[in-house]
Amino acid sequence: MILGAAQAVLADPALRDDGANWPAFGRGFDEQRYSPLNQIDKRTIGRLGLAWSLELNDVWNVSTQPVAVDGVLYFAAGFSVIHAVNAVTGELLWKYDPKVRGRKMRMAWGSRGMTYYDGKVYAGTQDGRLFALDAKTGALVWETLTTEADDNRYITGAPRAFNGKIIIGHGGADFGHVRGYVTAYDANTGAQLWRWYVVPGNPADGFENAAMAMAAKTWTGEWWKYGGGGTVWNAITYDPEFNRVYLGTGNGSPWNHKLRSPGGGDNLFLCSVVALDADTGEYVWHYQTTPGESWDYNSSMDMVLATIAIDGAPRKVILHAPKNGFFYVIDRETGKLISAEKIGKVTWAERIDLATGRPVEIRGARYENGEALIWPGSGGVHNWHPMAYSPDTGLTYIPVREMAGYYNDEGRDPKTWQMTPNDVLGLRGFFDDIPKTAGTSALLAWNPVTQKAAWRVPTPGATNGGVLVTRGGLVFQGQADGRFIARDADTGAELWSYDMGVGTQAPPATYAVDGRQYVTILAGWAGAPMLLGSLSAQHGWVGRAYPRRVLTFALDGHAQLPPSPPPSTTVEKVDDPSFIVDPALAERGKHVYKDCVICHGTAVVAGGYAPDLRASHVPLSASAFAAIVRDGALENRGMPAFPELSDQDLEALRHYIRERARYEPSFAAQLGALWNYLRLLVKMQLARWGLI
Repeated sequence: MILGAAQAVLADPALRDDGANWPAFGRGFDEQRYSPLNQIDKRTIGRLGLAWSLELNDVWNVSTQPVAVDGVLYFAAGFSVIHAVNAVTGELLWKYDPKVRGRKMRMAWGSRGMTYYDGKVYAGTQDGRLFALDAKTGALVWETLTTEADDNRYITGAPRAFNGKIIIGHGGADFGHVRGYVTAYDANTGAQLWRWYVVPGNPADGFENAAMAMAAKTWTGEWWKYGGGGTVWNAITYDPEFNRVYLGTGNGSPWNHKLRSPGGGDNLFLCSVVALDADTGEYVWHYQTTPGESWDYNSSMDMVLATIAIDGAPRKVILHAPKNGFFYVIDRETGKLISAEKIGKVTWAERIDLATGRPVEIRGARYENGEALIWPGSGGVHNWHPMAYSPDTGLTYIPVREMAGYYNDEGRDPKTWQMTPNDVLGLRGFFDDIPKTAGTSALLAWNPVTQKAAWRVPTPGATNGGVLVTRGGLVFQGQADGRFIARDADTGAELWSYDMGVGTQAPPATYAVDGRQYVTILAGWAGAPMLLGSLSAQHGWVGRAYPRRVLTFALDGHAQLPPSPPPSTTVEKVDDPSFIVDPALAERGKHVYKDCVICHGTAVVAGGYAPDLRASHVPLSASAFAAIVRDGALENRGMPAFPELSDQDLEALRHYIRERARYEPSFAAQLGALWNYLRLLVKMQLARWGLI
């Protein structure tokens, strides 16, 4: 095999058919996550076994889909620590640590993907850098800062490669004062080639192009003071047939449309699919999935390119399942909507009007009366966990979920509201326990031609991994309960499973070396499930004792997985009876804790790798707590410093943590929660009928 094979895969779609390499996020330009390999199929799946495993003891987040090129496996773990491993033996060849440190560590959990191109591997970092490494040695070739050092932008998504270019977006809209953009760089030198902003800036400064001038007509008020949002934090797809790049754009900043754009308006190009000329970055067309969005309904979910039969004729389309709960089929030449149907529980809109392309919203969904309970919530029916499309079955395989969202903007007047660190979303914060039954998930096989489900199989919990599908007729997915599953692509029947020793949300990849097919997945509980607290802890992955590992499978593999602790749903809380909780301090600490929830979990109920603070001795000691939280004593282990916190803030945090450690929900509290839930359901129905 030659090193240039992966370059050919990315340069010429016709050469992708052998499937030996998996060089990019989604494998090829179409991002179908479909492999033509069929050595492992429905007939041989019973022989699939572990070929090798690798323990990752010095990293925490493992959400990356690996890439595989010419017998070498590349993946990012933790804060974009790149590993190169022999794909046959699991031997670590080299490792590169970009040494992410500082404030931006607070904003997410690390990398979800990377790419290979022309002898180099490319990845982004949490602190906003994009870098290229020599694929053979791991030596740094070039590095550039794609964001500002002191802004709220960060990178977790995978860069994409095409035509000698690398393109990357960023996240950060949820942290305020962020205007989204994507940037294309020279793949060999890192020189910036073009940049395209997603939303318009201050009109007084002029607009970068005609697209921004057009978009500004759909905004009102002084949106630029808040940033606007629209970050391209995940989905970017290159189309070699039209030489275009499609962007899946994100939510508004703030989320609350009433505050962001008080006079109304669609707010282009939020929550849209946008087509750009790949050479120049010039705007070509757009389709907006959620005009004037107000719920964090990102369109940053993957966009799959396919050719399917519409009314008996082949059409080149984009298949897209954003957060808002609809599955869209879009003509990728013109941007015209072909069809759209619900793929889960959706109560914010009745349907998509095919004549206008716009959703038909229900009354009350925009929390016109101050609050709303709707499906889906901000987690979406489909989130970033990648779907896959099989040209063999004609089905799209989507990890879906059902979870409601509560929206409340009480006390926020558009005439006086100002974005502050405590109110970047323009909505009331959520601090309470999340019921373990609040979210469910499934693997859905969806027919994009008929816009109907072929099958739907329940999966454990509310968050499961991305998927791949093969010519062998198999769909592979890692689950929250720790099982790696292979299903029949036609029926959804479970054909094979393996206990990984820990849950995962990372998508798998498959490739071949010397004619032998392998399947690799990263396993380890971290990332977004940590925020969900009790929803994640139900699976038992509640501490650092559980592994982070790479598992690779092949036919007739007989390797043994190292032992790992059994799941545990109990937390051994620690306490000091002499610590008297001050209710006023605990209430203040609840609001300080908002900056901790992303890792330590809602209501101090941990849901992953970060310690459960109710079971930690550290908050019992004021000096130890200050050394870690404010002074950054454990920054090198992934715990960022919070130097802005005062002694009073730290003390309030300690009281809130103690309060939560001693909290036991009473029957009255549970009854009250049920009553509030029923009240909201009734209120939404009355709003829908126009009675309030």
